[in-house]
Amino acid sequence: MSKIAVVTGAGGVLCSSFAKELAKNGYAVALLDLNEEAVKAVAEEITAAGGKAIGYKANVLDKEIMEGVHAQVLADLGKCDLLINGAGGNNPKCTTAHETFEEGDEDRDDILTFFNLDKAGFNFVFDLNILGTLIPTQVFARDMIGRKDCNILNISSMNAFTPLTKIPAYSAAKAGISNFTQWLAVHFAGQGIRVNAIAPGFFVTHQNRGLLFDDQGNPTPRTEKILRATPMGRFGEAEELLGTLMWITDSQKAGFVTGVVVPVDGGFSAYSGV
Repeated sequence: MSKIAVVTGAGGVLCSSFAKELAKNGYAVALLDLNEEAVKAVAEEITAAGGKAIGYKANVLDKEIMEGVHAQVLADLGKCDLLINGAGGNNPKCTTAHETFEEGDEDRDDILTFFNLDKAGFNFVFDLNILGTLIPTQVFARDMIGRKDCNILNISSMNAFTPLTKIPAYSAAKAGISNFTQWLAVHFAGQGIRVNAIAPGFFVTHQNRGLLFDDQGNPTPRTEKILRATPMGRFGEAEELLGTLMWITDSQKAGFVTGVVVPVDGGFSAYSGV
């Protein structure tokens, strides 16, 4: 009988690749995303390749909706063995114009500065990442109680180790994800549910493409800084996360691994800049 994987944020570049890899390795996959069209397309691609997958429209910030999706997944596929909390992201309303404070920033209202960051934007980013991990875990971890070889994988970030400039809410939220991963690992250890996280370095996704490249496809100054700070000198490819995914979710190969955050970052977190 197939194991069941539930992947939130499955319409995105990274989590859709996770879903495809899991399906190749025998999982039946429930793909959850606010963008129903995107997950339906990924599910069709998996099915065409011989796998089993179903796409569901889901809002990870609404527990009632998630309970409804959970009921659908139970009816369609069965109980969740693996939950990947991939939903998350940043918002332009919580991105400062300057990397560091510049004289006069405290009085400006024509650009976003630390002093006029939008509270609603900050809340949205924090909720999307933190509550967007909490709520699916509350809903789907129920399936794992009293069963063997179940685990949860959260998605952290390089921001959790050293915050990037300009994106304070995202950095704080991802640091929270790493801490919450450890908390969950301890909380569920007695049930045999392993909880870990992957912390990707810099990968080009739908969300960040506009920040990394201009309209002509040329790298922005921020991209040049990122690549200078990445010893391997390039962005990661989604496929380069899959080995870590399959190892850390395998209860035979990583059965004693819980509460860890694994960087996959081309050396970014190891480099001091000198």
